[in-house]
Amino acid sequence: MINCSAQAILSKIRCKNSLSREELIWFANGLADGMVTDAQAGAFAMSVAINGLGSQLARTNWTLAMRDSGKTLSWDVGLPVLDKHSTGGIGDCVSIILAPLLASFGVCVPMISGRGLGHTGGTLDKLESIPGVKVMHSDKRLVEIIKNCGCVIAGASADIAPADKRLYAIRDVTSTVDSLDLITASILSKKLASGLNGLVLDIKCGSGAFMTDLIQATKLAEALVKTANEAGCPTTGLITDMNQPLAPAMGNALEIVEAMRVLSGAKESRLRYIAVSLGAEILTAQKICKNKKLATIELESKIDSGVAMDKFSKMISLMGGPSNFGQNFTRYLPEATAVIEVCSPDAGYLAQWDGQSLGNIVASLGGGRLVETDQIDHAVGFSDIASIGTKLAKGSPILKIHAARIDHAESARIQVLKALKISDAIPKETDLVLKRIT
Repeated sequence: MINCSAQAILSKIRCKNSLSREELIWFANGLADGMVTDAQAGAFAMSVAINGLGSQLARTNWTLAMRDSGKTLSWDVGLPVLDKHSTGGIGDCVSIILAPLLASFGVCVPMISGRGLGHTGGTLDKLESIPGVKVMHSDKRLVEIIKNCGCVIAGASADIAPADKRLYAIRDVTSTVDSLDLITASILSKKLASGLNGLVLDIKCGSGAFMTDLIQATKLAEALVKTANEAGCPTTGLITDMNQPLAPAMGNALEIVEAMRVLSGAKESRLRYIAVSLGAEILTAQKICKNKKLATIELESKIDSGVAMDKFSKMISLMGGPSNFGQNFTRYLPEATAVIEVCSPDAGYLAQWDGQSLGNIVASLGGGRLVETDQIDHAVGFSDIASIGTKLAKGSPILKIHAARIDHAESARIQVLKALKISDAIPKETDLVLKRIT
């Protein structure tokens, strides 16, 4: 008979023994209902961070146990239920584009998203820059929105993977956030609870992402894809470049503007390229499109014809926002009081951005959170961000700072100049999609 007690489970992990499915279920439920203390949860997180769970099977079982610690969603729409998850980066507003774009293919896209913390932004914060938009809804209302427009981007209720919510807070204060087993279970438990038939992952890699090098990013991508597939959700992943902002803007309302420009048909855009690449990946994997070439053509057409924008506008209206947001988005979004231009101190080529520093500067302006309780200023951030490889004259504009006060903007200007590198040599161009993981 299995001794399902916190002490026995912790002893097994400390001694590098694999835990059974029953033991993992017991511990996840204990996190959710409070039977496991904070001290025991911290010991569990540290032991897993040091020793791991011992096997891929244990990693999958832990993910499923976390998922099943709360309720799972069911959509009952008779359509494929698809989603995308990003590990987070700067200027990454792909979800805003991809949710309505996929919905235009007649699939169901319930994106359960999160808020920003640290140097990366959160999709829910971006949506809340639109007046009237509510991101928390009852299960019944989520189904109504899905049935009316095919997509919704919303926050998770407290009873979705409650074990993860408890453990995540503990990991944050015990320096165990970067455990591969714990990251995998944390991400996937919430996604699997969303009742998905298919998932595409966007694993960011670079100075503006949590995973800064390709080896790290590959390990995470492989763990996520393998675990999701073993858990019964067909999943593939793309590792994408995050050595500079994906959009030429950072900050909540400013990133909404860039997403709207893509949905309005803007062509040459890194943001559009990644959205279409992820869309082609999941549509092909789900056999909704015959191959990636045809999927790409159809995705581009859905953007250029305005079909994807119509889906987005309808979703925003159903979530409490303006009914004509897609046609008049600049009218509704908040604007910062102080806007200043940062100019190049030297001539040369823009060779490097320190992505994490840029994210931290936006957060310090009020556009992000340093702690979970921080309030967001939706208007602040950066726009017109120059891309790596841009040829600059001395005095050429590099970006615009949007701030609540002029002294905040001037302080940010000093920090921005420290976050870039200018070179006489043309920097080597890198691919946006670095690797595909199946």
